[in-house]
Amino acid sequence: MKLESTGYTAEEIKDMVNEYMIETYDRFDFVAERGEGMYLYDEKGMPYLDFYAGVAVNAAGNCNPAVVKAVQDQAKELMQTFNYPYTIPQALLAKKICTSIGMDKIFYQNTGTEANEAMIKMARKYGIEKYGPSKYHIVTAAHSFHGRTFGSMSATGQPDNACQQGFGPMEAGFSYARFNDLQSFIDACTEDTIAIMIEPVQGEGGVYPATKEFMTGLRKYCDEHHLLLLLDEVQSGWGRTGALMSYMNYGIKPDIVSMAKALGGGMPIGAICATKEVSKAFTAGSHGSTFGGHPVCCAAALAEIDELQRLDLPGNAKEVGSYFIEKLNREVPYIKEARGQGLFVGVEFDDTVDATEIKHLCFEKRLLITAIGDSIIRMVPPLIVTKEQCDLAVDIIKEAAVRCHLKTIRSKAA
Repeated sequence: MKLESTGYTAEEIKDMVNEYMIETYDRFDFVAERGEGMYLYDEKGMPYLDFYAGVAVNAAGNCNPAVVKAVQDQAKELMQTFNYPYTIPQALLAKKICTSIGMDKIFYQNTGTEANEAMIKMARKYGIEKYGPSKYHIVTAAHSFHGRTFGSMSATGQPDNACQQGFGPMEAGFSYARFNDLQSFIDACTEDTIAIMIEPVQGEGGVYPATKEFMTGLRKYCDEHHLLLLLDEVQSGWGRTGALMSYMNYGIKPDIVSMAKALGGGMPIGAICATKEVSKAFTAGSHGSTFGGHPVCCAAALAEIDELQRLDLPGNAKEVGSYFIEKLNREVPYIKEARGQGLFVGVEFDDTVDATEIKHLCFEKRLLITAIGDSIIRMVPPLIVTKEQCDLAVDIIKEAAVRCHLKTIRSKAA
């Protein structure tokens, strides 16, 4: 929708949001009217270099033409029908996903949070039915983030985070261990544990990739003790880390994996994939979703995956991501570390630089990034990003870091 067609100004749109919407977001101060490739455009046609991609969603670029066409074509034929009849996009996407990532079965959801909720439910039901009524305990990682429903929120290992505050007690059945510390996870398991659940790359926790030793150790321990390995790949999945799924970088396979974000190319879709044995836990009536497997969203996801594979965007993520992280470490001052996997990139600053201020200073230069807490910025650009665009981003971040540092020093001196 174009602003000029509404009869409102940009300021009136912002005022409308402030008056009628419940706001929990730190907004960028512009109206995003159009997206194309690596850029968002405001109502005046000004471009913003997009290094957040709807938070890891628009992997093949904003409004990728193939995805747009798939949405338009499907919307003209069938918008929604629930899951009583078979639908063509649902079936084709199920085969495409399972065969592409080496899993057996899929269950569609609408979001990453819903996917994680479904993963938790499947694991617990599997454990209770196979081993007994107390076999539902799941170990997750400290500083993890798995979503905002009560189950996924309880699995999140951030008890001091705003996402858990003010809602009363979390759900029972979860405990937390130190990420990248195999022995900590082993020690946290009890006779009632059915699963270990982690993100291969901790996103909201600060962009920390799992080590290969940790991931292979978890897989081995779970195999030896008849536990399920659950991987939350909501952010890391579908090309982001240099492989279609991050677990492929480690040479392992989960029992259940969740996905969303990049899967739909801009349309809302989530899913879990499971082994044939574990998937048997879901039977008629045990789980469901009115919009899960929505025909238009499935058509978009089919086109998105085709684009990821056709353009080898995981390969680009691996190559350009390595270049970007190395350049950030080499050129940006006042940082402790730039780290990540593929184009899942975090930069941690020292205590003279505030991450939120960096985010807003970058916005002034029309670079869009996100901030995590006080000290870390996160960048998850579309996987079509070039080294030249990374160079531009580094220059803007470098200037922002200097400005922020000088402001801190002057403030302390005063």
